[in-house]
Amino acid sequence: MARIIEGAADWRGPDMAKSTAWIHDWTKDEITEIERALDRARQAGKTLETLTREDFPLPTVSQRFAEARKRLENGGGLQLFRGFPNERHDKDALRLIYWGMGKHLGTARSQSRVGDLLGDVRNFGVITESAGGRGYQSNQRLNFHTDSCDVTGLFVLNVAKEGGLSKLASSVAVRNEIARRRPDLLDVLYQPFYWSWNKQEPPGEKPYYQQPIFSEAEGHFSCRYIDGQIKNAQAFPEVPRFTPAQIEARGLIDELANSEEFHFSMMFQPGDLQLVNNHTCFHSRTAFTDWPEEERHRHLLRMWLAVPNSRPLSPLMATIYQDQRAGAVRGGFPSRTGKHVFNTYVMTD
Repeated sequence: MARIIEGAADWRGPDMAKSTAWIHDWTKDEITEIERALDRARQAGKTLETLTREDFPLPTVSQRFAEARKRLENGGGLQLFRGFPNERHDKDALRLIYWGMGKHLGTARSQSRVGDLLGDVRNFGVITESAGGRGYQSNQRLNFHTDSCDVTGLFVLNVAKEGGLSKLASSVAVRNEIARRRPDLLDVLYQPFYWSWNKQEPPGEKPYYQQPIFSEAEGHFSCRYIDGQIKNAQAFPEVPRFTPAQIEARGLIDELANSEEFHFSMMFQPGDLQLVNNHTCFHSRTAFTDWPEEERHRHLLRMWLAVPNSRPLSPLMATIYQDQRAGAVRGGFPSRTGKHVFNTYVMTD
């Protein structure tokens, strides 16, 4: 039998759903601290472009974030902060609040070729299966996947009229189950697959690259899985066709992650801040229907973060994670323009 990876990152959905160890309800004093930081930043005339960590002081909350980073890296890979009073602030203020908190969480990385550091997760009518489709810009169901960064942060502004459940699963648990059931397929998942850049490739690069789904470095496991990008690479005639084993291995990942044993679902609340370690957790989302009023549409703010206590990665992950050293600032898709944007709600790509 293939080696089993033991530890807190190997969890099952029903157990995590019952646990509150990964959930922190903001205290009144912590909320006051965040709002005072907002007032200070605004009085100083700071914007998303000019705000620094020092401009948004969070002496107590930053300690909470340090604890969260430890849980993300060494625990179950999940953290939820709940109970921020969104109703007391307009959306511009909430953007500045989240960006300020992000300065204490890690380093924001560009989420696409246009350099978006603060992404808007809402329905822009994008078709996720298209060559350049991005799931966070649609209202479609999203399959279990990982994002291309160490940690994904989602700050909830509005929830949908119906649907939009967040679904989470441990990629470590899925990997271990494959090791038990089909060690032959586990070997396949540690071998390189062809991936499409989905139109995010740097200038002069081929529109596809090679990278495994599972990898390890210095005893640390990492999963990167976006099956749509793997499928899209098949559109290029020079890319080898899937082998039967590759098809079966990817299918087993999806089967396990979608099973009731391995995942759980949660409904967001306005003010939630969800953090997910992409190296050890899958996430997905159910389809959703928006409220008719534009201002009530489901709306989340997203950051892709490099964090100072991240794990070392295999050199095989170098295409996306340019620096594989532990704690490196890495991940994301570099801006093609050399510029960064902070509002994808009004962005065109």
